[in-house]
Amino acid sequence: MLLVNSIRDNFEVVLEGLQKRNFTHAEAVLHQVLEIEKSRKETQLERDNLQAESNSLSKQIGMLMRDGKKAEAENIKTKTAAIKDRIKSLEESYNTYEEDLRQLLYTIPNVPHYSVVKGKSADDNEVVLEYGEIPELPEDKLPHWDLIKNYDIIDFELGTKITGAGFPVYKGRGARLQRGLINFFLDEAIKAGYNEVQPPILVNEDSGYGTGQLPDKEGQMYEATADKLYLIPTAEVPITNMYRDVILNEIEFPIKNVGYTPCFRREAGSWGAHVRGLNRLHQFDKVEIVQIVHPDHSYEALEEMSEYVQGLLQKLELPYRVLKLCGGDMGFTSSLTYDMEVYSAAQERWLEVSSVSNFESYQANRLKLRYKGDDKRTQLAHTLNGSALALPRIIAALLENNQTEEGIRMPEVLIPYLGFDII
Repeated sequence: MLLVNSIRDNFEVVLEGLQKRNFTHAEAVLHQVLEIEKSRKETQLERDNLQAESNSLSKQIGMLMRDGKKAEAENIKTKTAAIKDRIKSLEESYNTYEEDLRQLLYTIPNVPHYSVVKGKSADDNEVVLEYGEIPELPEDKLPHWDLIKNYDIIDFELGTKITGAGFPVYKGRGARLQRGLINFFLDEAIKAGYNEVQPPILVNEDSGYGTGQLPDKEGQMYEATADKLYLIPTAEVPITNMYRDVILNEIEFPIKNVGYTPCFRREAGSWGAHVRGLNRLHQFDKVEIVQIVHPDHSYEALEEMSEYVQGLLQKLELPYRVLKLCGGDMGFTSSLTYDMEVYSAAQERWLEVSSVSNFESYQANRLKLRYKGDDKRTQLAHTLNGSALALPRIIAALLENNQTEEGIRMPEVLIPYLGFDII
């Protein structure tokens, strides 16, 4: 959530940033924020002045009563009662302004980093680098949705029977590949200094608002309506919310957590090869890394996290590229995002497997996540997160890129986790 002071003091910068996102009616919305804030402050000032006057009159009443001037005291009491009624009315107005302001700020996305280009869609994203060689497969190469049937390692029909489309069942070596990847990703993160946590996969409404899934992505989340709980779309939500309403000490930075969870997304259905098989699921497994850092070091942390995720892809021997997202393709809460895509040789297309984002103070303001430095001043921290990694498209690329006449060979780094080297 943007800070009102930042909007007021940097109006043109904020406006330009929101226009990069193609945010509709940005200027009008920002002016509305400032108008509500002005009314809120005017109401607060009048309320405080009247409260001070009421306190002063109460003292006068006490003095007059001690001096036996009851009639004068009663006159002031009448005046005080009117003031108190006005204070009550102002309190109600103040609370309304505060709620209106909060709800309006919830609708405004984060301001992109100055280096982010405007753009309208994924077609305008900037390719930062490409790594690795695209594997050459024979003409009779198969996409992963055919491979998994041939080797009986993932069953979509069975998942549809049990739950519905987008909920596959992993079987045999497919299940072991899932487990092996999860353990590999967790072990690598721990080696890199991340602390492993196992958070709940259901979160309450406050947590959804804290990291920005609500109200922006409410329609994409599965809801347990009886208890007003939501199935998480990513471990970012519970892990970051561990620090909601917390004041940290600067010496604790950087805070680095990693967690594995299943993830759930009610994404709108569409047709075509780009969503076939493992390309898009309603339930999938992911290992997430989250950092909370000093504002002066958040972009250093972003580059570090990007390089870490790239290191995982290199160890898996997957060709990949890194994209810097344009304003029109960025997530609602992000200030700058790198996407990592692996090349799927049978589909002959790039598949996104990770997003690494810096949210600056946007989430921290919603979370009331602050820290104290040596000067004892309380300030907002910066938050970051990244997929390290999401499994479905990693598995799709591993299956397709490593298919041979003998079977599907596994990367060397995974063999100790799998207990086999070929499917």
